[in-house]
Amino acid sequence: MNRPARSVLLGLIGAGIGGSLSPAMHEEEARRQGFACVYRRIDLETLGVDASALPDLLTAAERMGFDGLNITYPCKQAVIPLLDELSDDARALGAVNTVLFREGRRIGCNTDWSGFTRSFQRGLPDVSLARVVQLGAGGAGAAVAHAVLSLGAAQLTLFDVDEARAASLANELQQRFPTAAVISGGSLPEAMRHATGLVHATPTGMAKLPGLPLSADLLHRELWVADIVYFPIRTALIEAAEKIGCRTLSGGGMAVYQAVDAFRLFTGVEPDADRMFAHLQALLER
Repeated sequence: MNRPARSVLLGLIGAGIGGSLSPAMHEEEARRQGFACVYRRIDLETLGVDASALPDLLTAAERMGFDGLNITYPCKQAVIPLLDELSDDARALGAVNTVLFREGRRIGCNTDWSGFTRSFQRGLPDVSLARVVQLGAGGAGAAVAHAVLSLGAAQLTLFDVDEARAASLANELQQRFPTAAVISGGSLPEAMRHATGLVHATPTGMAKLPGLPLSADLLHRELWVADIVYFPIRTALIEAAEKIGCRTLSGGGMAVYQAVDAFRLFTGVEPDADRMFAHLQALLER
C-alpha cells in the first residue's frame, strides 16, 4: 500500500442518501493527506430509478474515470453479479459496500463488518454477548451478524421482515461459526426477554424512515443496544434505550471505521482513524 495518490474520484450509490456524510469524511481526510478527492452521491431516488439501474450506473462510473464506489441500501447484494472479483470477506458475507475499479476489473469488498467490529470494541468493550438479538438480515445485516459472531457471541437470533432471508443467513452463519448457536425467527418478545444485547441493522430510524424497529416495551435495562443508523446519530431506538438505562452504541462509529477501511482500499493511503472520527463528530454536531 502507500502508493502516492494525486487525486481520486469516488461515489456512493444508494437510495435516499442525501444526508450521507461519507463524501465529507473522504474529501476532508484526502485533503489532510495532501491530495484531492471528489466524492459524489449517486442517489437512486433522485434519479428516479431502482437497483435495476445498477448495470448502467457502474458502466457510467467506469467510463467517467471513477476510482471506486461505496454501495449502500438497497444495492449491497444486487451489485454482486455485476462484479469481476470479490474479496474473501465480501464472498463470505454475500454483500458488498465497496467497489474498486482496477485495470478494467470491478472488485467488490466489504468494510461494514470490520467497521462495526472496531466500533463495538471501542464503544461496548465489556458487555455480555451471551444472547444477542439482531433485527435485519439484508446486506448490512449479514456483515454485522458476521461481526457479532466474530466478537464472540454465544447465541445470535435473527429477525427480518423476509423470514426466508433470515433463515438463509442463519444457516450460512451457523456453518461459518459452528461453536455458536445461530437461530432465525420465533417469538421476538420471548427472544428479547432473555437477550443480553440488541443489534439493529434495518433502515428504520433513518431520517427518511423515522420510528422504532420494535416496540419500546421489549427493551429492558439489562440490555445493551447497538444501532447501525447514524443519520440521525440519535435514533428513536437509541433514545428509547437510553431512557430506561441501557448502554448504547450509535451508528457513528461504524460509519467512520467502514470509511477508514474503504479509504485505504480506494487510495492506497493509510488514513488517520482518530482524525476521521473527530471529523464525523464535528459534522454531526452542526
